[in-house]
Amino acid sequence: MKNKYIALAACALISFTGCKKFIDVNQDPNRPTDVKESLILAPVEAAISQNITAAGNANLAVVLQQYMQVIALNQVPPNFGTYLMYHQDMDGDWYNFYPQVLNNLVILNKKAEADGNANYAAIAKVLTAYTLGAATDVWGDVPFSKGFTGINNLTPTYDSQEAIYNQIQTLLDGAIADIAKNSTVIPAGDDYYYAGDMSKWKKAAYTLKARYYMHLTKAPGHTAATQAQLALTALQNGMTSNDDDMKMPFSGAAGAENPWQQNFLPGSTLVLASTFVDGFKTRKDPRLSKMVSPAIETGLYTGRQIGADDIGSLESYSLGGSFYASAGSNNYLLNYSEALFLKAEATLIISGAVAAQPVYVSAVRSHMSKLGIAESDIVTYLATRGTLTGANAEQLIIEEKVIANFLTMENYNDWRRTGYPALTKVKNALSDIPRRVLYPQSEIVPNPQPQQNAKLTDRVWWDAQ
Repeated sequence: MKNKYIALAACALISFTGCKKFIDVNQDPNRPTDVKESLILAPVEAAISQNITAAGNANLAVVLQQYMQVIALNQVPPNFGTYLMYHQDMDGDWYNFYPQVLNNLVILNKKAEADGNANYAAIAKVLTAYTLGAATDVWGDVPFSKGFTGINNLTPTYDSQEAIYNQIQTLLDGAIADIAKNSTVIPAGDDYYYAGDMSKWKKAAYTLKARYYMHLTKAPGHTAATQAQLALTALQNGMTSNDDDMKMPFSGAAGAENPWQQNFLPGSTLVLASTFVDGFKTRKDPRLSKMVSPAIETGLYTGRQIGADDIGSLESYSLGGSFYASAGSNNYLLNYSEALFLKAEATLIISGAVAAQPVYVSAVRSHMSKLGIAESDIVTYLATRGTLTGANAEQLIIEEKVIANFLTMENYNDWRRTGYPALTKVKNALSDIPRRVLYPQSEIVPNPQPQQNAKLTDRVWWDAQ
């Protein structure tokens, strides 16, 4: 992976310390080789919010929203939205995942374990599982077990996605065990997500366990019933209210804006897609005004058709609404509504539509109440959506889950797993809808691996036919 994996041995922490020259025998006090856990955690959490779940300095998060027909480029095709991608388009994202985030999380975990700071070790493990899961879900096989050994291995082979999924569960189990140690050293302001509330980190760990169990409902060697039961067991200790949401807060001040607000700035030419906006109008969904902004020119809720041959005025299209995409919005990484939708889907698999119905209703309610939707509007909306049946349950559960997980990468995983929401390839599409992204050129050149030949339409391991 070029020189990226030597960072542990040759450099101090990326982004907030410098590298020490090999021949330098003097210690530079301005270039520390060791820092406290609190000085690692805060910038790593910020990087996950900015560069993994959003698209800071890279492309992935926005590209997946285009594949899901949520966001459109106000540009003529071909472009990302019509499934044009080159290997170098993923260079920045690979850097974000590996040197910037995973590398520093490995350092944080090792240091915290060595220092006996179990809470920091727990958080490092949860965030490693989260980031590693996001990486494997878009690339498939990725390096991990041999990827952080410094100069001892500059060309690590990739772990299979199946092995990565096993590692994710091991990391989360380890985090839960670390939290149970009740360490007296507790993060505070350096933990942007939960301010050191380890009970919430524990709930997040269990909720992530359920997420990754449910990803494997159709994976080779796994059964839906087994995965669903594992998820239900994990969710017994998972999130219990909207207060448990894992989110990055933003003040909205200059330099402290929500990254999705930044993604929609005019220079990006990104607007909301017509498929997404029209869905709210078709459903008569009262969340429209919270999640979508009316076009400046017309005052109407108007999305752009992906793949359209013309270029429209940016101000004739809708952007993200105030709840998710204003400068002071929270950036949600994991939320209680997802936990409930996971429970609804797992209950459907184990016990059927009738048993899943109340869980599904609670899931929809949790999201609508978080957005401040009036009770009367919630009741009306749920009535128009109808009752779960054997024929429509999976579709309704996933369609509503996608709304509650607005702007997250998880929606792309659910579409590949279930086929919902129902999508057709866009106008001027260069291929079928992609089922993965390409490996980066910056990785292919220095560390060639057979998996790197994968095409956009090839499936990852768990995405079985």
